[in-house]
Amino acid sequence: MPTTSRRGADGHGALAGLRVIDLSRVLAGPLCTQILSDHGADVIKIEPPTGDETRTLGPPFNDDGDAAYFTAVNRGKRALALNLAQPEGRDTLLHLLQDADVLVENFIPGTMQRWGLDFEDELKPRFPGLIYCAISGFGPDGPLGGLPGYDAVLQAMCGLMSVNGDPASGPTRMGIPIVDHLTGYTALTGILLALHHRDRTGLGQRVEATLFDTALSLLVPHGANWMHSDQVPGLLGSAHPNIAPYDKFQCEDGQVFLGILNDRQFAKFCAVMDLHGLAGDPRFATNAARLQHRDELRRRIEAVLAGWKRDPVCSALMRSGVPVGPVHTVPEAFAQAHAMHRGMSVNIDGYRGIGVPVRLSRTPGRPGRPPPRFGQHAREVLDEAGLDPGQIRRLQAIDICPEAAP
Repeated sequence: MPTTSRRGADGHGALAGLRVIDLSRVLAGPLCTQILSDHGADVIKIEPPTGDETRTLGPPFNDDGDAAYFTAVNRGKRALALNLAQPEGRDTLLHLLQDADVLVENFIPGTMQRWGLDFEDELKPRFPGLIYCAISGFGPDGPLGGLPGYDAVLQAMCGLMSVNGDPASGPTRMGIPIVDHLTGYTALTGILLALHHRDRTGLGQRVEATLFDTALSLLVPHGANWMHSDQVPGLLGSAHPNIAPYDKFQCEDGQVFLGILNDRQFAKFCAVMDLHGLAGDPRFATNAARLQHRDELRRRIEAVLAGWKRDPVCSALMRSGVPVGPVHTVPEAFAQAHAMHRGMSVNIDGYRGIGVPVRLSRTPGRPGRPPPRFGQHAREVLDEAGLDPGQIRRLQAIDICPEAAP
């Protein structure tokens, strides 16, 4: 029998009625909980008295003084601040957990135990249906257990930088915090799996997502290639270790990325580009042969693409079934007509953000309220939790629950 809280169950989205206590900050945890919010969960973001440090990671800043970075992963949430280092703050959190389905935290492992909030010993006995999601760099144990981890550090440690870049640049950090992003989605997946299990059993459980595990899981196909060949993967720039041509190329007015996966697509490419005979050349007839003669193939392709403008060649090839796309800037990417058609740019009440990438036909998600100001919903959330005005004033007077700035 489903055990999800019925509070707000008449709201939008597949997760309407789900209540999430979000103790996380920066990126992986907040991204996970924002997706839960986009799909209807009531997410209560609890920050320390100093606030989520991502509020300060700018410029640019919004009109409330929060960094754009913060607004990217905290929409749809209600916010209050609690000093969990103090007993009154921890008691207030326990009060809020009485009506919660999920708790997400990304403290350094051991922090919750030091506060007397360990899942196994303290929270599970009191809240047997609670799903507790812990996000960390390396997990709580093992040679690196309990140490802090950050996206770029994990990109370096787990081999991602070693396959990103070219010989001129050397190993290079990916331009997005890809480990944090995927860790957020890994945590989301674990939470949804645990919710499904709870619907069958009524029991919650601990979900763990680490940047270390996530970073290693990204090594496809490089890890598998090494495991089967003992050849250490190297730097290929934008090229693919297993596929050719699968790389960026220069046109007359810009760059395109050509992603040809099979011989059929290669034959179509040759036909559109008037490269007659290339598809039948034994050096290029199969993907394995094209990989062996990658440099000569690049030379032949670059010579023909130099006479094409970027947009016409992409249109001609794509409509012939050849995967290709222009190498866009960020503004160009969001200005695409298809991005607008898919609703991937959000502009609501002065808030601008990225749209919802998961589509459900019966219960579609949608962006919620603008990202909260620090402590914006403290009184509202605590009042709903049953604290009387005197209790709320006392918590604010002793700086356990700092009040939002006007």
